[in-house]
Amino acid sequence: MPNGQWSKPVEIKFDNAGSRTVRGPFDALIYLHDMWPRRTGAKFVKASNACKGAVEGRVSLETAREDFLAAAAEARLSTH
Repeated sequence: MPNGQWSKPVEIKFDNAGSRTVRGPFDALIYLHDMWPRRTGAKFVKASNACKGAVEGRVSLETAREDFLAAAAEARLSTH
C-alpha cells in the first residue's frame, strides 16, 4: 500500500509550530523536509529514505513508522 497510513498515527510536537499528527509516510516526508529542526542526523536520513520507500511500496509502512520515531528521538522532538 504505497500511500497508506500507519496503524497508529504519531503526534509530534515542534518547538516553534506546535503539535502535528503524522498519519503515514507521505505526511512524515513533508514534516521531515519542511519542518525538521536538524536534517543531518543518521536517523533523519534513514527515516527519510524509509518513508520514501514506503510511499513507493518498497518498504513496509511500520518500518517507516519506526524509523520516523527514531528520527524524532534523535532530533529530541516529543512524540506520542
